[in-house]
Amino acid sequence: MKHRLFLLLAACLMLVSGCTRSATPVLLTDHDRLSDGKRPVTGFVSSWFPHSHPEVMLGRIIRTYSNDGKGEPSQLYLASLYVDFPRHDDMSAQIAADYDVRISPTMEDALTLGTGELAVGGVIICDIWQDYPYSRTNQMIYPHRKFFDAAVDVMQRSGKVAPVFVDAYLADNWEDSWHIYSTAKELGIPLMAGSSVPVGWRQPKAEIPRGAKVKEIVAISYHTTDLYGFHGMEMIQTLAERRAGGETGVASVQCLTGQAIWDAEGKVWDRELLADALARNDPPRTIEYVKENAEDPTLFIVNYVDGTRASMFCLNYSVLHWAAAWRYEDGTRDSTMFWLHEEATLAHFARQVKGIEKMILTGTPAWPVERTLLTSGMLHAGHLSKVEGNRVVETPYMSNIKYTSDWEWTPLAFPDE
Repeated sequence: MKHRLFLLLAACLMLVSGCTRSATPVLLTDHDRLSDGKRPVTGFVSSWFPHSHPEVMLGRIIRTYSNDGKGEPSQLYLASLYVDFPRHDDMSAQIAADYDVRISPTMEDALTLGTGELAVGGVIICDIWQDYPYSRTNQMIYPHRKFFDAAVDVMQRSGKVAPVFVDAYLADNWEDSWHIYSTAKELGIPLMAGSSVPVGWRQPKAEIPRGAKVKEIVAISYHTTDLYGFHGMEMIQTLAERRAGGETGVASVQCLTGQAIWDAEGKVWDRELLADALARNDPPRTIEYVKENAEDPTLFIVNYVDGTRASMFCLNYSVLHWAAAWRYEDGTRDSTMFWLHEEATLAHFARQVKGIEKMILTGTPAWPVERTLLTSGMLHAGHLSKVEGNRVVETPYMSNIKYTSDWEWTPLAFPDE
């Protein structure tokens, strides 16, 4: 086991420092677009049903960015769809009939469109909110690696690659997350992943100035510690990556539960920051309120290599929004709520799909996949701590994941403005 961990850590060090072998990729170009100027993509989905991620993401490709056929059209074209695990209310057949989408019996067919070689300019893996098995850390095992490896197999046989987007975390565990990330790096496959929370609205319109010295971040989340907890981790990392020196890596993660959370006040987490984050909830909450009303509260503590600390409180049934507060080294504080449009169109997904479209058209990711590599690992380490007696999980495999991001969140008007 120690030998395996050593080899994995060595691979991480080599890849992040740019020392791995790299293939010369051949990206699909503008010549591979269809006659109407749109680039063909395939969707690997679990099931397409009302309000599902395929509906609110891929729906903006087949309709318009407003998802109602009336707004700005996408520059992508959904050429094919592979459906892995259809529900009783699956809409795939109707989508195919209405929008001339090829329903493929295999992932290979979805990628090749029956030609025998890669025939699409992008792969969108969109399989969230289906009942796959759970891992021993109580995280859902979405088939991201299976989908990704199927795409890689066709790309390698075809001698060309296409960008890949993975919805939510790269994988439920570090080994598969690293496999997806490192394979994409080695083969020159443009890769994006992650949550729609970072690109949504903020109330107020607050941001950590790039290069600011940040001491601590405290965030609140709700619902499940797995998928919703992932959104909370993405919120934290979107802020943390802007600090002075950029991202330096994660040294350890720990989970606390129940009374141990409140006993750690002042030792692990900052009371003022938690109060600030709770005040951004709608309606505003207090620490006393969530102590009394949160069901099975959970706290994930992330210790970064440079000494920065982040704490994410999962406070189900007492808060209904994601929010974060942070303290700069000079003692000043700021905070914001990461607000999402929860009406039928779930409009925050439009910005996420815009980022995916940019990568597929240009070959350049709209935001760094290293963000989601870390959040995938942080979330898994937190759940590992939870099932192993709340121990501190040392994370040497994440301690050298260093990156800087030039991605900028831009304010946008609220739907009622």
